[in-house]
Amino acid sequence: MKFSIYQSSRQGGRKYNQDRVAYSYSKESLLMVVADGMGGHFHGEIAAQMTVQLVAEMFQKQAHPTLRDPLFFLDHAMHAVHDAISDYSAENELLESPRTTCVAAVIQRDMACWAHVGDSRLYFFRQGRLVTRTQDHSRVQQMFDQGLITEAQMTTHPERNKIYNCLGGMIPPDVELSRRMPVESGDILLLCSDGLWGSLSVNEIGAILNAYPLDQAIPELMDHAELRGGQDGDNLSAIAMTWGGQGNTQSAGRVSTEMMPLDSFTTQLDALHAPRSKAGEAPVTDEDIEKAIAEIQAAIKKYSK
Repeated sequence: MKFSIYQSSRQGGRKYNQDRVAYSYSKESLLMVVADGMGGHFHGEIAAQMTVQLVAEMFQKQAHPTLRDPLFFLDHAMHAVHDAISDYSAENELLESPRTTCVAAVIQRDMACWAHVGDSRLYFFRQGRLVTRTQDHSRVQQMFDQGLITEAQMTTHPERNKIYNCLGGMIPPDVELSRRMPVESGDILLLCSDGLWGSLSVNEIGAILNAYPLDQAIPELMDHAELRGGQDGDNLSAIAMTWGGQGNTQSAGRVSTEMMPLDSFTTQLDALHAPRSKAGEAPVTDEDIEKAIAEIQAAIKKYSK
């Protein structure tokens, strides 16, 4: 495989960052994941961290060097994450279960497929034009589908943050799966949280991705989104991949797996870290971090089979 890849996550105007991004690849398969956590006092971060780590771990155990059934893998992985978060909530006797959205994609044998829960999105671009994107599991998406609001109104509607489908909620998630789609050299897949797409039009996203290598395009997109979000802007995260050897691929994230051993993996995933606490909120301690890491590792061991 040959591709370029780049990921980034920013805090925006929030006190802490509950978004998480990760990717992992074998010699013949690539996984990308974005999770946007929800929940008070550090729990949203844990839900999102558990999501990207568990999905990546499951990928590494099953992609040898390809996944037998990528869509089955994505569906199974998201349900495993939901169960792991639910166990975490029960074991810690939390009054409110931490939750997270998630979008994940797998590319192998020149075919891409993806799954999502909530309003983190995947965009598929070809030559700067949108081929398809995921449809949000949100109240405003329902209103748009019913013809009650326009697409432009979706980003400013007072109910824009209300989602009805997530991982870790009271009911099991309804994981939406794509069909398998062929990818051509130069095609771009972008996975991002609502903090990014909520401030940018599809045309803006496509134009910037088409004009620059990914290590310039993603920071450019995030600069625009962060500026428009202002002091109260949301966390914003993105991971993008350009397939093959054409297009704007002369970036720092250029990858060729030709010389990789069949049983090896490369993974990019940030470690869990303590957020800055809100005023009047108890700080997250080193003991909290150590306990959360141990619980995440226990969940990975239990559910990543």
